[in-house]
Amino acid sequence: MEPLTHAQQELYDWLVVYIRENRHSPSIRQMMREMKLKSPAPVQSRLDHLRRKGYIEWKEGQARTIRILKDKQGVPIFGAIAAGSIVETFADTLDADETLERFDPTALDFKGSDFALRVRGDSMIEALIDDGDIVIMRKVQDPKRIRNGTIVAARVESAMTLKYYYLEDGKVTLKPANPRFAPMEYPAAEVSIDGELIGVWRSRGLS
Repeated sequence: MEPLTHAQQELYDWLVVYIRENRHSPSIRQMMREMKLKSPAPVQSRLDHLRRKGYIEWKEGQARTIRILKDKQGVPIFGAIAAGSIVETFADTLDADETLERFDPTALDFKGSDFALRVRGDSMIEALIDDGDIVIMRKVQDPKRIRNGTIVAARVESAMTLKYYYLEDGKVTLKPANPRFAPMEYPAAEVSIDGELIGVWRSRGLS
C-alpha cells in the first residue's frame, strides 16, 4: 500500500480507534475537532487520500460512510528523542508530506494513538534505555494524572526529551537515569507531556 503522510496517518490512526470502539464512523465535525482543524476541507482532503491509497472506503457527501479496509499494524516512528539534553521535537522535524516508518512488534497491544521514538543519548541508561533504542509512547489524555516518577516524552518550547517526570510546587523536574547528567527544572506552564513510556525495544529484545 502507498505510504501515508504524517497528517494522513494521524487521521487514519484516530479513525481505526474510533470505529473499533464505537462500531460506526465519526462525523466530519468530530474529525475536525480531533484534528484541531477549523474547516471541513482539510479533513475531506485527507479522507480522499486515504480512500485513493486503499486504506478506507468513503462515499463523499454521505454521513458516516467510512469503512476501514486494512487495520494497519504497529505504531509510527515519529523521529528521535533526546536521552541527553533536549533535541528538536519530532513535530518540527517532519515535513507535512514526509512518510513514516512504522514499528510493529505484534505481541504488544497498541492503541491507535501510540507512537514510537528513537532514543538519542544515554541519559536514561540506568532505566535500561540506551542510545539507539526505540521507546513506545502512549499519548497522555490528562497531564494532571501523571504520577511522579513516570518516564515521559516532555516538550519544552520546540524541544523534546525523555526523562523521569516530577511535579512539585508549580515546577516540573525532568530527571535523568544517569549520574553524569543533571536534572532539568522548569515552570510547569513551560512543559507539556506528549506521551508516557509503555515499552522499550532493543536490538536484543523487548522490555
